Amino acid sequence: MLVKTKAIVISSLKFQEKSLIVKCFTLSNGLKSYFVRDAFSSRKASQKIAYFQPLSILEIEAVHKNKGTLENFKEIKNGIPFQTIHTDIVKSTMVMFLSEILHYSIQEEEKNESLFLFLETALTWLDTHDEIFNFHLILLLEITKYLGFYPDISEIDLPHFEMNDGIFTLFNKGNVLTEHETNLFKKLIDLKFDNDQKIFHVLERQILLKILIDYYSFHLEGFKKPKSLEILKEVFS
Repeated sequence: MLVKTKAIVISSLKFQEKSLIVKCFTLSNGLKSYFVRDAFSSRKASQKIAYFQPLSILEIEAVHKNKGTLENFKEIKNGIPFQTIHTDIVKSTMVMFLSEILHYSIQEEEKNESLFLFLETALTWLDTHDEIFNFHLILLLEITKYLGFYPDISEIDLPHFEMNDGIFTLFNKGNVLTEHETNLFKKLIDLKFDNDQKIFHVLERQILLKILIDYYSFHLEGFKKPKSLEILKEVFS
């Protein structure tokens, strides 16, 4: 089946000497993996490889056989030509980290148009703004809406957050955040991309990042801590 769609690059892996295996989150079909033959050997190799940087947004034409095997691109275009995401060290580190998160979070080959459109809008915002210190925290929390485990905020006035059930509770037992951690988490729930980016200091952002990664671990089977986490911490320290 010939498909034309937008696609967000989740990961790319060198295969043998000259080729790539590229995992994309597509608007039309959810998660898909593609084989790019001779990616490193043609005259336009650098241009071709540049398409597959973390979280690049592409417009693709591809043959989808839908047999659980690697698919093939017929044509690739830059869907949104980012100006800063892949050149700014803070932003490029952030998208490398977020692409790892998505790699372990989006596990099914099924269409999720609302998640795709959210990510597209969020990445466009990141590319055009400079005050971005909380972007990754807000994004991680918002993604849980589309993956089915956004916190239940109906009892948000209670003092503790319970990680397993994703609820606020009166009791400090089980996998429960402290009152201080819970208060930080509540602040994050209320935060939008355009809010004051200095609402948290460095240590508070690190606490929230740990909470979010732990929360993902509780709710996603096979989720792994991103290898780029320590690099992200260094950039934001």
